[in-house]
Amino acid sequence: MIGRRTVLPLIAAATGAVLLGGCAAAEEQQSPLNPVGRSAEAIDVHWQTMLWTGAAVWVIVVAMMVATLVRRRRRDSAGADDRRGEGGGRGSVLFVALAGAVIPAVIIVGITVQSVWVLQETDPGQEVDGTTITVTGHQYWWEVEYPEHGVVTANEIHIPTGERVRLELSSDDVVHSVWVPELSGKTDMVPGRATNMWLETDEPGTYWGQCAEYCGMQHALMRFIVVVHEPAEFEGWLEAQTQHAAEPPTPDPTGEPGIDPEERPADQDAELVARGREVFMSSSCVYCHAISGTEAQGREGPDLTHLASRDTLAAGTLPNNPGNLAAWVVDPQAIKPGNEMPGTDLDGDELQALLAYLESLE
Repeated sequence: MIGRRTVLPLIAAATGAVLLGGCAAAEEQQSPLNPVGRSAEAIDVHWQTMLWTGAAVWVIVVAMMVATLVRRRRRDSAGADDRRGEGGGRGSVLFVALAGAVIPAVIIVGITVQSVWVLQETDPGQEVDGTTITVTGHQYWWEVEYPEHGVVTANEIHIPTGERVRLELSSDDVVHSVWVPELSGKTDMVPGRATNMWLETDEPGTYWGQCAEYCGMQHALMRFIVVVHEPAEFEGWLEAQTQHAAEPPTPDPTGEPGIDPEERPADQDAELVARGREVFMSSSCVYCHAISGTEAQGREGPDLTHLASRDTLAAGTLPNNPGNLAAWVVDPQAIKPGNEMPGTDLDGDELQALLAYLESLE
């Protein structure tokens, strides 16, 4: 019974760990168990080595414990005397020396050598291929800038495949940490100190990132995405992002003769967007947000020039759709308590016009 009581809890713990690992792998949005970036792959090799080496050592130790308990029970039940063990002392000493000193030393040296290799592979000082992106952490969102192209966006990092891209990191308030599990390890963003990292992968797709350093009550909802494009598609995205926000189209005041104004939805939409622009520019929004090509040049909140082209709102908290945008504009504190954005007091017509304008910012 002694052996069973010792072994069964250990087996249960190991089984639980394996099952939890399987659940993590099934999570599509963030999983360090599915590396596709150069840095993440090096880290995964090291993690796998430690996992399976540790598992092998654990299995061997538990097997030896069980064998010892079984052997002792058999000897006790058979009434064996102590002389049966005579002559085996030297072999026991050699076995203990080998199993307790030599083998662990070899394992530790091997893992240390691999650790040095991983540190070299993930060294943030490695040369990059040209593209540099500046990422600034705020409570609780990410400002992303492409200084060579004059592009500013928020909560989305776009990179091309097959190119090593440098991220220059800084924080505007407290310590944050950038972590994209499938692409890289974690890198801290420390106020007053510049840090950097790089991203590289050959796999196009969308990869979720997370602030990995507790930074306040909305730390868990400070997320972002990394969108990896084919090179030509990336250049097209950059070109689109350099454009100023388009002026709302001017509705035709007369229209074609004989056509009911109610049947001219394009004119009605243009009028609504133009009205929404007026609402935005006359509200407090302009003090916190910027829209390229307009008098709105605030820097406290995310740049909204191409808001409608983004996948999420509020740093990955909500999918970017009209309903969520309306909820966020009216009462952001109900969605993300503690963030810096105040609510907006607008009547129904003003809100609909403002939403139409914001949804036109592609």
